[in-house]
Amino acid sequence: MRIRATVAAVTGALALSALAVPAVQAADGGIDKTTAAERFGVSRSAMSTAAADELPVVSKVTINGGKDIVLGTTAAKKFTVSLTASHSAGIQDAYIDLWHGKDVDNIDGYLPPNEEVATCTAVNATTSTCKLTITAVPGSDLYMNSLAGTWHVTAAVLANDEVGSVYWNDYYGTHRVQRLSKLTANAAPEPVKKGKTITVTGKLTRANWETRKYAGYSTQPVKLQFRKKNSNTYTTVKTVKTNSKGDLKTTVKATVDGYFRWSYAGTSTTPAVNAAGDFVDVK
Repeated sequence: MRIRATVAAVTGALALSALAVPAVQAADGGIDKTTAAERFGVSRSAMSTAAADELPVVSKVTINGGKDIVLGTTAAKKFTVSLTASHSAGIQDAYIDLWHGKDVDNIDGYLPPNEEVATCTAVNATTSTCKLTITAVPGSDLYMNSLAGTWHVTAAVLANDEVGSVYWNDYYGTHRVQRLSKLTANAAPEPVKKGKTITVTGKLTRANWETRKYAGYSTQPVKLQFRKKNSNTYTTVKTVKTNSKGDLKTTVKATVDGYFRWSYAGTSTTPAVNAAGDFVDVK
């Protein structure tokens, strides 16, 4: 697991440590100024003045374009994170990370930004949109399967005023990080006489970040679907659960030419996936 802890300073770029000191949040969703003073290395009096005057306001945070972060067994994934924030003096810098754990005192997963300074583009004199990138690596950052699921999102902003007003929220939002799933389908025999029985098999697997291989996903409900040869729409025929190895098997009657596939709806830890349709020629 890559855990980068840096010394926080408000005199320059917004250097950060998501693990160093827990953020105590104010009732309005901002950060506690005493904890912020300790975290960012500014005097309590300066922080009190900044908090009393004005704190930056974050209006939007986007992780990976709003899509779940899905990783397989080997390939690293680099994705963009961004936030939009406002302050009367403008925005100097921003920070976003993802972390996993019960709370900031019990973190077992951490995805920090690649850049030390965000790229901030002014929307107007007071508002900017700031972008960063994060890279997640299976087997390293994602070193155990229990890290799949919901992660916390930290959002922080440094204003461009003299006192260096700071907004920091370790619990700004959540985002899902998932184990890539795969699904196959095979219908046999092909061709088949009308009215005869077809056996449809398949297998549901997902990435195992600990072994760096794909493994069968057991006891999962998967829909068997069919679409006619000249149709674009699949219709669910029945639902079958995978066995202990992730295998699927069922039988149906052959009626018309068409495609059979398996369709899995997904869970919080595993994305939805459809198998490629397997064509059956009915004589």
